[in-house]
Amino acid sequence: MTSFSSAAYWESRYQAGGTSGAGSAGTLGAYKAAVINGFIEANAIRSMIDVGCGDASLLGLLTPPRDYVGVDVSSSALARCAARHPGGRFVTPSGLADVPPAELTVSLDVIYHLVEDAAYISTMRNLFDWATRFVVIYASNVNASWPSPHVRHRRFTDDVERTEPAWCLVAHLPNPRPFNPAAPDETSFSDFFIYGKRGEPCTIRVPEAGLRPEPRQEALPPGPPSRASSARAGSGRGPLKSIHWGESGEGVSGPRRGPVTPSPHSPQVTGSKG
Repeated sequence: MTSFSSAAYWESRYQAGGTSGAGSAGTLGAYKAAVINGFIEANAIRSMIDVGCGDASLLGLLTPPRDYVGVDVSSSALARCAARHPGGRFVTPSGLADVPPAELTVSLDVIYHLVEDAAYISTMRNLFDWATRFVVIYASNVNASWPSPHVRHRRFTDDVERTEPAWCLVAHLPNPRPFNPAAPDETSFSDFFIYGKRGEPCTIRVPEAGLRPEPRQEALPPGPPSRASSARAGSGRGPLKSIHWGESGEGVSGPRRGPVTPSPHSPQVTGSKG
């Protein structure tokens, strides 16, 4: 039996005119962009590497720093990126050897598409080896099979905890539109997981307006509770809620806002209007 190749699947998909998928457009794309754009601004990010940039559909919604590099396994996707964003820098994973580390690396709706163990391990290593301050991952986080051959859900946080001792999972943002099989293009099984170098101060802006949680339709087995604090989108009128971590792990003082639940394993958290 022929083994499945993630790289071959995506190259074939893009060659045939396919896109990165529903998660890079519409409401889901807007949500991802709001979180990433808020994070870039709040933490004065000056350089960014997007591991698994796809066809740059989401990049059109982002306000990345000037020093931005997109990475993808598909040469057809990279050609589309270059056409959409002339002057941008887009490389294959092997091309990272010529790219300096960045303050922020991101992986958005990518991890669960890494079906082969070798591709998964290599991508996770790239994410943390090429980041100097933060790693932001948007993915599912549970070990589960899936009927689509290009999807394999993994509980990646356990692997990061075991292999990346210099990094701390500082926040887990559950998706305000959790996966519902009745509306697969408008909901997602991905959550945000934000890692920081230990001792690195961090501010996270959580979109609120129009992003209230919906009842979760369980299509994936629930994983054990996250070791990071979880910040759910609230019902406040403000467009953003900011959560601050200081260098010592003590939350920056400010009015408490929204259902932000710290864990005994996480830094103290306080929320304030962004």
